[in-house]
Amino acid sequence: MMQNAQKNAAVTRGRRKILLIALAAVLPMVIAYILFYSGWRPGSTANYGELVQPARPIADVTLLTLDKKKIRFSEWRGKWTLVTFSTAECLSPCEKNLYNMRQVIAAQGEEAKRVQSVFIVTDPKALVWLHYAIKDYPGMQVIVGPMEDVKALARQFVLPDGVPPEGNQRIYLVDPLGNLMMSYPPGADPTGMRKDLTRLLRISQIG
Repeated sequence: MMQNAQKNAAVTRGRRKILLIALAAVLPMVIAYILFYSGWRPGSTANYGELVQPARPIADVTLLTLDKKKIRFSEWRGKWTLVTFSTAECLSPCEKNLYNMRQVIAAQGEEAKRVQSVFIVTDPKALVWLHYAIKDYPGMQVIVGPMEDVKALARQFVLPDGVPPEGNQRIYLVDPLGNLMMSYPPGADPTGMRKDLTRLLRISQIG
């Protein structure tokens, strides 16, 4: 009977350790959201971007990159992800979005490795041009299909105004857990975007 009691005690201690480990992993993100959504920061104003409340989990889809490799949306989890949608022709403001995404990430310095950028192509008719133009944005992941899955993904980014992502030319921010949490309209000040991202990286221990 004593052995059973010892075994039960050991099992209980093991479960407590697992629970504590799980809490340690999740708690920083919970605190980060509370602080960020409240706009808290010593000597600072609230966030610049438009919050998606509540944060929206993005369902997984299988996509195709510009270099014909398959990738699942879930593979981008673990980092903060800037996402934009446009046609392959990528005229202004799409081109401006790509530039701002690159600059905002680069401005994070050593923390830039915690951030990634994704360009979702909603119309692949100008892919030849895109192969050339995207060389100015090394490290950016470019998705070109399949179109049915791209459309399924785009629907998950539709905001209350109802305008499809490819039409509103926004930049979206997805957290390391795969939740859409913020967006920036066309012409958004990259300085504000940079400050938002810097704050998130500072208060978050995940991603």
